[in-house]
Amino acid sequence: MKLKIIKDNLLKAYLGQVPKGLQKAFDNLQDAELSTPNFSFYTSVATVFSSKIEGESIELDSYIKHRRDGISFQPDYTKKIDDLYNAYLFAQENKLNEQNVKQAHAILSKHIVTNEWQGRYWQQNMYVTSEDGRIEYVAALPQIVEDEILKLFEDIDLLIKTNLSLGKVFYYAAMIHLVFVKIHPWNDGNGRSARLIEKWFLSEKLGAKAWFMQSEKMYYSRHSEYYNCLRQLGLEYENLNYQKALPFVLMLPDCV
Repeated sequence: MKLKIIKDNLLKAYLGQVPKGLQKAFDNLQDAELSTPNFSFYTSVATVFSSKIEGESIELDSYIKHRRDGISFQPDYTKKIDDLYNAYLFAQENKLNEQNVKQAHAILSKHIVTNEWQGRYWQQNMYVTSEDGRIEYVAALPQIVEDEILKLFEDIDLLIKTNLSLGKVFYYAAMIHLVFVKIHPWNDGNGRSARLIEKWFLSEKLGAKAWFMQSEKMYYSRHSEYYNCLRQLGLEYENLNYQKALPFVLMLPDCV
């Protein structure tokens, strides 16, 4: 299998460290009793904790009351999470490809970026800063973003069509998450998109049960480790060292 941008040289080491019982744990996943035909508990968990990683102050209990029971809160408290929830619903009903990811970003970024940048790749130099203003990461240059994204989605299409073991599916899902967030193509919403795409890929390979996984909650509970693993690869896109990606990709099985 000739992948264009996703690295598979860590796959052997990864498979040797994947926790035993992953298949059984995945098979035992089931929807929550709180879910209804018009409300998904685990989609709420995903959207709340993915948003909290990005600094939103929303609490799961409040959001469930809002989404399931119709209890009103201040719009600023729920609107970004509602948008992300709707993006997850869109993903659950559509195939994973570049055009649909653009549409998902347009949905989730409705109250994050202006209309002109919803579902559109950023066209200027992009970097990530820390709270004290230090540059933590320099993303792919704008002139190569579309080519890098094209390579990624060609790899995703190949992986979707290829028969993979459960361990390999988890490995490639985490690598897709990592590569996407490192390309960093959007003005904002890159982390939310990457975590959604990871689970979207899992669902393409493993079925709807993948949406019951609480990966976003796990990343939030270990957010210091999550960001440290991202930093380990390097400061600039052109010089990323994916040999250091093993700690990151090994996080995902822990959510099952």
